[in-house]
Amino acid sequence: MKPRITVITLGVDDLERSLEFYRNGLGLPTQGIVGKEFEHGAVAFFDLQAGLRLAIWNRKDIAHDAKVLQTSPSPTGFWLLFIMRCIWGIAWTFLRLGAYFVILDVSSQDNRGYYMGVYNGLYRLGSLVGMLLGGFLADFYGVTMVSFFLLSFHF
Repeated sequence: MKPRITVITLGVDDLERSLEFYRNGLGLPTQGIVGKEFEHGAVAFFDLQAGLRLAIWNRKDIAHDAKVLQTSPSPTGFWLLFIMRCIWGIAWTFLRLGAYFVILDVSSQDNRGYYMGVYNGLYRLGSLVGMLLGGFLADFYGVTMVSFFLLSFHF
């Protein structure tokens, strides 16, 4: 049996308001809130794709179920991700700019277009091969195995 992600759970502070947003605002199909008869059991499910569902659940109920203390909501994670993504974008821009400067340095006026074409072709081909190979390996071996395999090259 292959491991699959079938439910994505989001913790929300106001289940009814969140249900209204996902159902009426985004138009996601749902049966509404189920499990109200159970203490800490109220949850709403939304069908996203074949075999994939979104579940929204009160944060306090998730904390109770996981037997952990509920912490206050913090946007720190989002801003950290946003700042790191901006830094990566700037770094990648300088890497590409460096590659263009190398091409300008080693090429002449006659063959500069050829080298730019080769560079851009290889750059895009690498992206395509990476996506296709990553998708194939994730389907064949599973996302967890591929992630650990690629992580081993990081160190």
